[in-house]
Amino acid sequence: MPFPFSAIVGQDEMKQALLIAAADPSIGGVLVFGDRGTGKSTAIRALAALLPAMQAVSGCPYNCDPATHFAACVAGCPARAGGATPPPKSVPVPVVDLPLGATEDRVVGALDLERALTAGEKAFEPGLLARANRGFLYIDEANLLEDFLVDLLLDVAASGENVVEREGISIRHPARFVLVGSGNPEEGELRPQLLDRFGLSVEVTTPQDIPTRVEVIKRRDAYERDPAAFTEAWRAQDTAIRDRIVAARASIRSVAVGDEMLTEAATLCQALGTDGLRGELTLIRAARAAAALEGRAEVVSADLQAVAPSALRHRLRRDPLDEAGSSVRVERALSELYPA
Repeated sequence: MPFPFSAIVGQDEMKQALLIAAADPSIGGVLVFGDRGTGKSTAIRALAALLPAMQAVSGCPYNCDPATHFAACVAGCPARAGGATPPPKSVPVPVVDLPLGATEDRVVGALDLERALTAGEKAFEPGLLARANRGFLYIDEANLLEDFLVDLLLDVAASGENVVEREGISIRHPARFVLVGSGNPEEGELRPQLLDRFGLSVEVTTPQDIPTRVEVIKRRDAYERDPAAFTEAWRAQDTAIRDRIVAARASIRSVAVGDEMLTEAATLCQALGTDGLRGELTLIRAARAAAALEGRAEVVSADLQAVAPSALRHRLRRDPLDEAGSSVRVERALSELYPA
């Protein structure tokens, strides 16, 4: 029974980034860097638990959407054996952990040895990427991930498909997921190629004020003593968050972004010297999702200001003449663009 999302104390930027990714998975995922014991993995699992169940094809190992199963799924999917798509079923949104020591076969899938030995058939055994389709792929200590797994994830994240060519098997299956990574910056930096693939980057720190620390302890202790009662006490708040996400998903395509907001986004990214245009695109998408979560029909400057640090801090070039951290540089640029 996961800890309730609404009961997490503080860490507002992290929670907002996760809600934005849930409202618009095309944002590109969330990277959460910070101290140990600050609720990173707790928040990720809590969010997945409160999301509404999704419709999936019964018997499909790739969690395919019933509306697109025959068009998107592989020809060898067990759910297609009868020639017609089986009735859909409601399943929880998957949260799949990617262990640091995982082998390539475990991640992408491989030959099903049991069927090969017993029946003499070449069959595909889906891996972690198949299980994560339409859900979340969570990497704890993402900065310690092996290089070959980083390269693999970059390919899949760019295409939305996992391609397996080995042992006489040729498989291409859907693998669209929200990539969520966490880590401690003291243990090393993330490879730039993977860092750029995350839509949002969040920094979390240990709370320094006593009342907040006390409240964290109280809630965690209450949860561990009676998880069911604690979860029930926060059910209404979690339901309200779920309703916001559902409403945002339904309205996000109709949220307007005026030319003035586009100009502000481009001006901010130019002032910060971000490479390419991915910063502007992510900034606008995140601002649109933030507006949809608030129930507004149009993006305003406050939305851009709210999401700018998480959308841009990991896209800045190193400046040898400026020792300020990336978060400080974004805040400084915001204060210049939006003077009080």
